Amino acid sequence: MLVIGANSHVLCSSIYQNHNHKCLLVSGFGFLFSLKSRCLNTWIIDHRNKEGKNRRRNLKVEASWWGQEVPKPSVIEMEAINDSEHFDQILQHAQQNSQPIIIDWMAVWCRKCIYLKPKLEKLAAEFDTKVKFYYVDVNKVPQTLVKRGNISKMPTIQIWKDGEMKGEVIGGHKGWLVIEEVREMIQKFV
Repeated sequence: MLVIGANSHVLCSSIYQNHNHKCLLVSGFGFLFSLKSRCLNTWIIDHRNKEGKNRRRNLKVEASWWGQEVPKPSVIEMEAINDSEHFDQILQHAQQNSQPIIIDWMAVWCRKCIYLKPKLEKLAAEFDTKVKFYYVDVNKVPQTLVKRGNISKMPTIQIWKDGEMKGEVIGGHKGWLVIEEVREMIQKFV
C-alpha cells in the first residue's frame, strides 16, 4: 500500500501484522503508523519526543494500492532560482537530462507576474515529466543574473535547452494568450 501524508519524504521500511492491527514502521524518524480501523484513511501516529514520552495523534492520509495508478497532479509549484550558482546547477542538470526548462522572470510588485504564476504552475502539471518550471524574482537575485537572462520587461517567460536560451514570451498581454504562447514554445522544443 502506498501512503502519502503531509511528510511524504518519509520512507516506509516495513508493514507487519500485530494482534490484528496493521502497522507501518517508518525509517529514521521514530514514527509508528497504524491503521485505526477498517477505514483506509485514518491512521494513528505514535512518536517518541525528545523527553522520551510517547505522543499519539490521529492523522488523515491518502492511501492506495500499489497496483493502482496515482493520479496526475493538477498544479506543480515552481521552484525559485536564488542566485547565479543555483542557476548554473539547474542548467547543468537540465543539459545532462537533455530536458528543457522554463524560467519565469518576475517581480512581486508586478501585478501581471503574480496573476500569471498560478497559470504557469497549472501548465507545469501538464508537462510534468517533460519540462521543469522555475521562477526568478528579479528583486531578490543579483543583477548579474538578470543581465545574463537579458531581461528588460516582466513577466518574461523563457525556455532554456542545452544551456542556452531558445525562446521567450514577454507577458504584457492577457494571461490566457501568454499561456498559449508558452505552450506552443514548449511543444517546439520537447
